[in-house]
Amino acid sequence: MRLGEWTMQGIFISIEGPEGSGKTTLLNALVPKLQRISDREVLTTREPGGVRIAEEIRKIILDPAHTEMDAKTEALLFAASRRQHLVEKVLPALAAGKLVVADRYVDSSLAYQGNARKLGIDAVAQLNEFATDNLMPDLTLLLDLDVETGIERIMRGRKNEINRIDLESLATHQLVRHGFLKVLEKYPERIVKIDAVKPTEKLVEEALEIITSRLDNL
Repeated sequence: MRLGEWTMQGIFISIEGPEGSGKTTLLNALVPKLQRISDREVLTTREPGGVRIAEEIRKIILDPAHTEMDAKTEALLFAASRRQHLVEKVLPALAAGKLVVADRYVDSSLAYQGNARKLGIDAVAQLNEFATDNLMPDLTLLLDLDVETGIERIMRGRKNEINRIDLESLATHQLVRHGFLKVLEKYPERIVKIDAVKPTEKLVEEALEIITSRLDNL
């Protein structure tokens, strides 16, 4: 099913950032507050994953044993997971007028595969335009954090969930962060950067202020 077959009445927000920037923590703290101030039902989801087939692809992508995975294979798997997730979960929710908040979306592929894997941001953007029928969020919150702090958070807080991406070199994680900043420059009308060093309550306060000021019909 193509995007043109859907009537979009909802709002789509994505939360992005390098590893350890606190995306999931922000999402979990933000959603109850969004639900209180919005007339819409709030749906949360994540990438890669969100639906059964996409979760199976996630396992392949993130398996620490898959060190031989080619960069283009990785990009294609992310795009495939994204497509299935979009068709099964995101598009129906938007058509129903819901507020969808996603932990990662296309910008992650631009930063990781486009910049860090050196496939080219524009090339990966074109691949994802095909996968998503060019559906982009109404608003993206980019949590920015220095790489060393992010990796320290991962190792301290997710010892039982370390995946293949987490185990990349410090240089690769630096390229990911720089990739996100390049994407911010490319789409400044959609993406708003937030300093992720702040305590969670401050992040939530700033995120809510950005959302309510940027989006109508919340």
